[in-house]
Amino acid sequence: MRFILVGTGLMAQEHIRNLALVPGVRVVALVDPEPSSIVWAKESLRTSFGDEAADIPAYADVRSMLATTEADAVIVASPNYTHHDVLLPLLETDLHILCEKPLCTTISDATDIVTRTGGRKGIFWVGMEYRFMPPVSQFIADIHENKIGNLRRLALHEHRFPFLTKVGDWNRFNRNTGGTMVEKCCHFFDLMTCIVRANPVSVFCSGAADVNHLDERYDGQVPDIIDNSYTIVDFDNGVRAMLDLCMFAEGAEEQEQLVAIGDRAKLEVGIPSGIKVFSPRVPVGEPKAVVRETIEVRDDVLAAGHHHGATYFQLLAFLDAAAGRTPVQVTAADGLLAVKVGTAAEISAREKRMVRLSELDGQD
Repeated sequence: MRFILVGTGLMAQEHIRNLALVPGVRVVALVDPEPSSIVWAKESLRTSFGDEAADIPAYADVRSMLATTEADAVIVASPNYTHHDVLLPLLETDLHILCEKPLCTTISDATDIVTRTGGRKGIFWVGMEYRFMPPVSQFIADIHENKIGNLRRLALHEHRFPFLTKVGDWNRFNRNTGGTMVEKCCHFFDLMTCIVRANPVSVFCSGAADVNHLDERYDGQVPDIIDNSYTIVDFDNGVRAMLDLCMFAEGAEEQEQLVAIGDRAKLEVGIPSGIKVFSPRVPVGEPKAVVRETIEVRDDVLAAGHHHGATYFQLLAFLDAAAGRTPVQVTAADGLLAVKVGTAAEISAREKRMVRLSELDGQD
């Protein structure tokens, strides 16, 4: 499988390391208008694939690359606000496409991409890595196998480090990212809908920029991205889900904690510990019947990225879908829905009110 990388910054480095773990995969072209990012990617290719890999051609734009490149698949890891325009020429080809989250920064752009993906020969996959962390995958499987009974409550917690520095500091402003609730939290809104298997109907978010980036200035402008929030999403099957985000808690032992409660049991999992805890209901006063299990991940897969092996396992699933062995697990429509919920959360935080998803039909 011959891959093109569009966008060669921080996330592309992770993709390079994970591509190198899969036999029969190689990178044949790089696309990025930033020369320093191309240099960085070529250094990563040399380290991961060998000296000859660093000699592959690099281009400043997608159309010039397509005119001279033969390939099978493309990974889009360029800044969020570029996704729509970058995808347009790629969607005119038969290339298999993996587009990093968020699909786009606006509902209208994401809707347009969903329309354009229809009827293509190549698959289209949105990079929602969090589904593919092995402990999270097992957590999801346990819920779907009804081990906790009927799911009623879902809580997702991410207590982590601030946004990393990106080329041109593009990720410091909502106009470039779609806002934190789209940029970062689309992962979790996708997880919610994947786990609950129902339609989100309303969103309430309380969030603000309270700690991070407040002393930073870019051409005299102060970053405006939310750094902490609580978000409640109600689904049409009666399940309610909560996201607890804090991006100034890098000292936390667990970065992610997922908690699901059904009418028969409670299920928890933590990242990076990989510890899954199953707690069935017991009569009051009876001994607890807690079962703990550690979900292991290969050391080389953990070392290849910052998503607890998710990028690697997502890549394997993408390759299976491209070969026609399995269906696409994260579609363009899934990507649109995550953007829509994230946009509702951004509006809710600004306007301090509940937002119904139906309000956003036909909106930007």
